[in-house]
Formats: sequence, C-alpha cells, structure tokens
Amino acid sequence: MAKSSPKKSAAPELLINPEPTATPEPAPVPARRKAAKAAKPSTAASAKPAAKPSAPRPAAPETGHTGATATNNQPTAAAGSPTEAPADRLNQIFEGLKQKSTAKQAIYRNTQAAFDCLRLVSQELVLELSRKLTPFDSSVVIEYRSINDMEFHIRFSGDLLVFVMHSNIVTFPDDYGPMPSKYVEADFRRRFFGHIMAYNFMADSIKYQRLNDPGYLVGRLLVNINNHYFLEGVQQLELPDNDMSDNPVTPDSMRLFVESAMIAAVNNDLIAPPLPEIQKISVKQKLENQQVSRGSKVGFSFSAEQAF
Repeated sequence: MAKSSPKKSAAPELLINPEPTATPEPAPVPARRKAAKAAKPSTAASAKPAAKPSAPRPAAPETGHTGATATNNQPTAAAGSPTEAPADRLNQIFEGLKQKSTAKQAIYRNTQAAFDCLRLVSQELVLELSRKLTPFDSSVVIEYRSINDMEFHIRFSGDLLVFVMHSNIVTFPDDYGPMPSKYVEADFRRRFFGHIMAYNFMADSIKYQRLNDPGYLVGRLLVNINNHYFLEGVQQLELPDNDMSDNPVTPDSMRLFVESAMIAAVNNDLIAPPLPEIQKISVKQKLENQQVSRGSKVGFSFSAEQAF
C-alpha cells in the first residue's frame, strides 16, 4: 500500500492548472490605421484614388442666360420657368396669320362657293339636255351624281366628267399662268388660289372597275380671294380672255366651264389601239376586265399658256 500512494498523488498534480502567468498586452493599433481600415470599401472600385476636388466654376457673365430670352438676348425668365413669348415674335406670327392664313380661309370659302355654283349649273344643264334628248332617243343617258362635298359626276352617253375640288390652297411660280399679271402683283393675297379640276373618263371604266383605264384633265379652274377665276385647260374649252380682273365667278361663267368641258369630251372619240398591242393579255388583265381593247382619247391639246 505504501508503494501506490506516490502514483496516486502524481496524477492530480497533472490536472491542476498552473497559475496564470502575466502576458504582455498587444500593442494598441493606431487610431489612424483603424479608421482607414474601416473606411475601406469591399468593392474593387475602392482601389481608385479619390478624385481631387474641382475648382469652383467662375460665375456666369451677366450677358449669358440659360432661360428664355428675347431677340436682344436679354433674359426674360429663369431656365424652366414659363414665360410669355416676346412681343416681336408674337407680331411675326400674327402678321403671318393675318396675311396668309386669313386670306387662305377666305379663298377656300370662295372656292367652295364656286364649286357649289358648278353643282347647280350642272344639274340645270343635265335637266335641260334630258328634256331635249329623251323624246328623240330615250336610251341616251344623261345624269348628275353627287359623290361627296368635294366631287360630283356628269354622265352623258359613254363619257363621264368628274369635277373635283382640292381642299388645299396653292400658289405657282412667278412666271406661270396669271402670276406675272399686274392684277396679281398689285396684291400679295392674289398669289394664292383654290382649284377645281374637271377630268374626262370613259363611263364604262368606272362601271366595270377597269382600274388601268386612263382619265384626262380637261380643265382647271383657279379661284382667288376676290372671287375671280382663271381657267386653263385643253384648247377645246374655248377659253375666254383670262384677265382675272375681268373674270368674276358667276353662274354664267361656271355654266360656260361645264358646257365647254362637255363639248371637249363629246368631240374626242375613243380610239382603239393597234392590233399588235393587244395580241396578248395577262391573267391579271382578264380578272380586272381588261380583256377588251383598251382605248384612249386623242385630240386633247392641253395648253397652259394664256394671254393676259
């Protein structure tokens, strides 16, 4: 028993923790380095050096301005702020509307009145011709047909006159038509015209929808702000003296226009093409009723040159 006691006492000695020894505390990290480490971003972009502060911009000179300015470059309001248009620009817009837009509206009304007058005289003319022709040959068809506010037709025998009013007001080069006349040069507003066209088609072209059949411009009526007209077209129109100052729009003058257009259409017959030109046709022509020999009008001689 005396031999085992030393072994037992030795084991507990190994389990007993030795007294803690004083260890030196780590040196404190300088505050300067800690702050730099904490401020360091995790992204790779932090590797770029900080941009140098830009120098302050010099104050803009008094003559420059980013907001609205008048034509003399003087500021009228800050940038982005609403402001009234300068008086000089308003005057320019006002004068433009006064001289052109107002005049064009008046010309449009005159052209519409002339077109309505053409409608009335055309209906009267169709009625008179029907009364004369029906006892002689009732198979000859003469009729008036209104299409819309801008178009009407007159059908007589195999011809069709199509009257079309254009919705816009136009002008012409200085050397064209009535432009070089003293009457037009005396008033700037007389340089603008409403225009009405008369086309001659074969009546069957419309009836059978032969889309490739041609139509021919017979005449064009120009109407100005003074409600005077200028007529140009084929020589068969028997054009009157085209001094616009002496040509006011009247029912008689509009009837003369319609009668002359009808005479020009009647006196120009349909001419068939030569045989070699119609020896073969396409399937498309067959489906579009083009299998008949497509004729064309001859004898129309268009002249834009008029005496003033």
